[in-house]
Amino acid sequence: MAETAGILAWTLVSECPIPNDVNDLLVEGETALAAYKTFRDAAIFTNKRLIVRDVQGFTGKKVEIYSLPYSSIHMWSSENGHGIFNFNSEIELWTRAGHIKVNLNKGIDVRRLDKLIANAVLQSGSA
Repeated sequence: MAETAGILAWTLVSECPIPNDVNDLLVEGETALAAYKTFRDAAIFTNKRLIVRDVQGFTGKKVEIYSLPYSSIHMWSSENGHGIFNFNSEIELWTRAGHIKVNLNKGIDVRRLDKLIANAVLQSGSA
């Protein structure tokens, strides 16, 4: 698991339109529900998984795509940020791949993402 330790934290900056080229990544019956800008690209929540596109390198021509199926999530937590010095919220996911932390900048609705994950994990868990 040591080789994945550095990749298991992402920051969502703001909600954005769902990128058009995401459709090329989706399988039959999969629908993109929400997209968020990351520092260099985007994270897309679908009805089946979380897709994070990570632009790499100086020129940005290399793109790595991470795909986390909701079926691999064992537990999650959400924390809303509030107060004078605490603006960011976060979601933490405990998965078969390890512990993943998703930081949410001010203005992102943590409860919306919490509900999206709950619907996906709990509905797929009954099958």
